[in-house]
Amino acid sequence: MIGLISATAAGAAARDRLAAAWPTRTRVYDGSAGSAESVGDAVRRAFAECDQLVCFLATGAVVRLIAPLLGDKTSDPGVVCVDEAGRFAVSLVGGHGGGANELAREVGESLGAEPVVTTATDAVGVPGLDRLGFPVEGEVAAVTRALLDGEPVALRAELAWPLPPLPVAEEGAYGIRVTDRAVAPGEREVLLRPPSLVVGVGASKGAPVAEVLGLVEDVLRDAGLSPKSVAELATVDAKAEEPGIVEAAARLGVPVVTYTAEELATVDVPNPSDAPLSAVGTPSVAEAAALVRGGELLVPKRKSTRADGQPAMATCAVVRRVARGRLAVVGLGPGARDLLTPRAKQELRRASVLVGLDQYVDQIRDLLRPGTRILESGLGAEEERARTAVAEARRGQAVALIGSGDAGVYAMASPALAEASDDIDVVGVPGVTAALAAGAILGAPLGHDHVSISLSDLHTPWEVIERRVRAAAEADIVVTFYNPRSRGRDWQLPKALAILAEHREPTTPVGVVRNASRPDESSRVTSLGSLDPAIVDMMTVVTVGNTATREIAGRMVTPRGYRWQEEPN
Repeated sequence: MIGLISATAAGAAARDRLAAAWPTRTRVYDGSAGSAESVGDAVRRAFAECDQLVCFLATGAVVRLIAPLLGDKTSDPGVVCVDEAGRFAVSLVGGHGGGANELAREVGESLGAEPVVTTATDAVGVPGLDRLGFPVEGEVAAVTRALLDGEPVALRAELAWPLPPLPVAEEGAYGIRVTDRAVAPGEREVLLRPPSLVVGVGASKGAPVAEVLGLVEDVLRDAGLSPKSVAELATVDAKAEEPGIVEAAARLGVPVVTYTAEELATVDVPNPSDAPLSAVGTPSVAEAAALVRGGELLVPKRKSTRADGQPAMATCAVVRRVARGRLAVVGLGPGARDLLTPRAKQELRRASVLVGLDQYVDQIRDLLRPGTRILESGLGAEEERARTAVAEARRGQAVALIGSGDAGVYAMASPALAEASDDIDVVGVPGVTAALAAGAILGAPLGHDHVSISLSDLHTPWEVIERRVRAAAEADIVVTFYNPRSRGRDWQLPKALAILAEHREPTTPVGVVRNASRPDESSRVTSLGSLDPAIVDMMTVVTVGNTATREIAGRMVTPRGYRWQEEPN
């Protein structure tokens, strides 16, 4: 919950705007002169009751009010301070641990305020080592300072695991080690603990939590593995609510993941047994549950030992799962920075490897974090870029493959997914397409059914393209032509327009938009009978209306209904 605190009428006005925008996330605390509590009491109560605070007060006042309340940066709420005019949203404390940096950005977007973030790593674009999503040990402050100062920091990855970009070197006096082994950090070193270990657990009914947890801890210690890299306890679904397993997972801070007996029975294990087969329907629980999603069996099934000499009530096995690389296929939109989605920006900053056409890379180069490896190439290398992106993801990297518009529309998603398999995670990030950008400029030409057709016959035979154009013409559907005309392909657009003219009047509106949303954008609305194909090139989108499309005040409009078509012009 986010506490909103104000003390004046102006502050309350901005506070109420945010409360209205986030009704389920916020709680209002009124510290004005006529309220039941003072602003100091309001701040103290919100600090104790909320995860984050937004104070519509002067920063000096907030500093004095919260200073006695501050304890530990890992547990204190994040505090954002907004001036009463709503011009700035300042991340005051808890930038990382309390999420104040991100909250300041969210508040800024909601109120139209400028977010002010002074955390060193955020200011220069270097990810905070304590904010990578992994447990971290060692000299975090010293290594972070070395990264910020440009000193060489060596990355020693014992495990290939997708990380955000870090400005690291092959050698350096400081180091970042990625490991799941139970080792202590060296001098000037940080250990990152990726969630690489899956512990399969079996337990008899009523197995004590001390026995289950003790077995897991003993097995990890004897194998030289860190409990901080345990991602989950895995077991059969019949044991999903077994108290000993549930409580052991809670104490380790990991979830319990379950599988059906049928799933586990298909897993080839080194130590099957008749006991679990008769009890829950599978010859293995611990080993099979750990191995069901693949990986390397580090510790075969081991039974617990009991001080009273009674039979063991728990078993466990440990698997190191294979790191899954991550491929984000990102649509950059038509070109304007304000049409690049927030999600696309996040993925660009998350990727350690960026793959893309050189001119698209230039559009977003300033958004990349230091240390991002850029693999760019020129026109005509689309399939090679797709193969490169997938190969990098298979190496355990966090990869962003970029394309203009929406990456799934005549862009990089299709060739990339043709290369990818289920051994990597694939995320699609939608973008504003050229057809949508052009449609917004023209008016509302896509107000009813519409279709996009590429006139490039480099990958599609012209006979197929012509059949699709003819079908759209006969169906009276608005058509947006991509790749309409180039120096080497100058006859396809006239041919397509001629097909449409067989079914539509010469006065049918046609919109022509070049470089939509870019500085040299140009657009015009003409007609099917008047369009000169010579004004069209590969940077142009051509939208041809249907029989109901009209030009109204210079804008191209296709109505959803046809009633108005019967009215006199």
